[in-house]
Amino acid sequence: MADFDNRLMRGATTVTDTMDVGLRAHMLRVYNYMVGALALTGVVAYGVANTPALLNLFYAVNANGALSPTILGWVVMLAPIGLVLLLSFRIMQMSQAAAQATFWGYAALVGASLASILIAYTGASVAMTFFVTAGTFGAMSLWGYTTQRDLTGFGSFLFMGLIGIILASLANFFFKSPMMDFVISVLGVLIFTGLTAWDTQKIKNTYYAVGGDTAVAGKAAIMGALALYLDFLNIFLFLLRFMGNRR
Repeated sequence: MADFDNRLMRGATTVTDTMDVGLRAHMLRVYNYMVGALALTGVVAYGVANTPALLNLFYAVNANGALSPTILGWVVMLAPIGLVLLLSFRIMQMSQAAAQATFWGYAALVGASLASILIAYTGASVAMTFFVTAGTFGAMSLWGYTTQRDLTGFGSFLFMGLIGIILASLANFFFKSPMMDFVISVLGVLIFTGLTAWDTQKIKNTYYAVGGDTAVAGKAAIMGALALYLDFLNIFLFLLRFMGNRR
């Protein structure tokens, strides 16, 4: 009987170890996708910002001397929304290669749309904000991965806050209140910092839910990377309002 119990315990330990190894590999895949997308976004943004011919395709100088999007610029700014919706609703009907191509295309388009940031802000302040964002993101993602607390309810609360700042941002587009802009920026940093932990835990739970389905797990890794990419990017953009020094 004791020998049977020992074999049973060894079998359970083997299954747990296998799941842990699989989870670590899955999370590494997610982070590799995310880091790759951020790198692609940065390279494209830098390339567009430092190539006048490309910059002129997407932006024109208005009467105040500021950059304003051209028609192609608006297309580049709005196209990523369509790609996110495509991945969100159709990824399970797409091949792995098509899903990856859509993901990389999204990251490249975002890079082109963010080129104006490198024009508007000093390189030192952009770099400093990036490293602060990386530290904040890393700490919250690690907490989301290791915590035993169920963050499901926390995520619902954050999504309500996200809807609130979207509506407030639309309102402030017309009112142009500096105080409201400050409040939106603070809430934006807090909300996306919290969503980083929530999304990380969700990625873990999704991995356990799909089990050994390699195809589904591969597509889930792309969607997980997209969620973390958006968290990182939004933390960076909201922090840049505080830390960025305009040229």
